[in-house]
Amino acid sequence: MPNKSVEEKLKELGYELPTLPASKGIYKRCLIDGKNLYVSGHISVNTDGSSITGKLGKDLNEDQGKTAARQCGLAILSSLKAELGDLGKVKRVMKVLGMVNAIPEYEKHPVVINGCSELFVELWGEDNGKGVRSAVGMGSLPGNVAVEIEAMFEIY
Repeated sequence: MPNKSVEEKLKELGYELPTLPASKGIYKRCLIDGKNLYVSGHISVNTDGSSITGKLGKDLNEDQGKTAARQCGLAILSSLKAELGDLGKVKRVMKVLGMVNAIPEYEKHPVVINGCSELFVELWGEDNGKGVRSAVGMGSLPGNVAVEIEAMFEIY
């Protein structure tokens, strides 16, 4: 039996790629250099493109933070699909940098960013879905979004 496509897996998991809000900055969402695809920071958005806001440890709990991080991952997939036309052109996740909007005392940034990392592992498997990673806390993020994530992928 052939392997399921990333898009089939997304549908099976019940996930929908979000509509991305218009950019307010001066940057490209994706940049390809050879077999590397760099993705700018993507904020936590709902499926309709509205922002998921709040500060971890004050407005949001760990589970809400993980959901926000997963939504960042889905937003990244929206940009990958727009850039490549097909998510099947992604070979593997190389790097994830997760930034969590948190109070100074908050310490579970890696657990929050697992929301994105778990999504990528579900889609590309243990070997190709898990790259190197950093998960850090920020005093604030644009528009008070809960999470922002940037990533790098290897493409075919």
